[in-house]
Amino acid sequence: MQLTQLSRRRFSQLLAGAGLGLVNFAANASIAKPEAGKEYRVLAQAQPVNAGDKIEVIEFFAYYCHFCHHLETSLAEWVKKQGDRIQFKRIHVLNPGVEAQQKLFFALDAIGKADELHNQVFEAYHVQRNRLMTDEQVRDFINKTNIDKAAFFSAYNSFTVKTKQGRSQRVMSDYEVTSWPTLIVDGRFQTSPSMAGSEHGRPSEDQANQALLPVLDWLVASAQKQKAATPK
Repeated sequence: MQLTQLSRRRFSQLLAGAGLGLVNFAANASIAKPEAGKEYRVLAQAQPVNAGDKIEVIEFFAYYCHFCHHLETSLAEWVKKQGDRIQFKRIHVLNPGVEAQQKLFFALDAIGKADELHNQVFEAYHVQRNRLMTDEQVRDFINKTNIDKAAFFSAYNSFTVKTKQGRSQRVMSDYEVTSWPTLIVDGRFQTSPSMAGSEHGRPSEDQANQALLPVLDWLVASAQKQKAATPK
């Protein structure tokens, strides 16, 4: 069927209106107030926070985790956008069989190289197929980087890293972490892509990741308001 010029104009207007409606829907979805027990939950016991005037945000993640890898780009952009409003840090979860990956993270963190090599570790596992399951596989990865090898392996085999690994189960329990990626805001609020995307029913991974960001915005803003209203 062919469209007349007038029909084409009306058809274009309908498409434009539909597009505007989708944009407005997305905007409204971002503005809507998240619900406790749905898009986020409140921890039974608030955890200590030492972030000064900033809001602490912790990501519990694992290098082997596909969902953590997929979230990384969006989350990194969100962290950069937040700037000095937040103090962001990561904690690698403990899971049987991936102790070497957790040691790798703690050692990189101990020498101040965790952020610098974060994406490289993800790429090694998910793209280059280095599973980082053994000390030898970790050594192979580290030897291909430009970091101080002696400093890294000193940290990797240190008592400090072993202690952090030993405390991992308790830390995960304190923050009620049972799946990952999981985000903790201000030591009190827990959310994740799956929780934030629950309003979509069965969201795609991309939908869930994008739904997470406005929930994080709202939780950080709420924590800031509460902190500002609390007498020092």
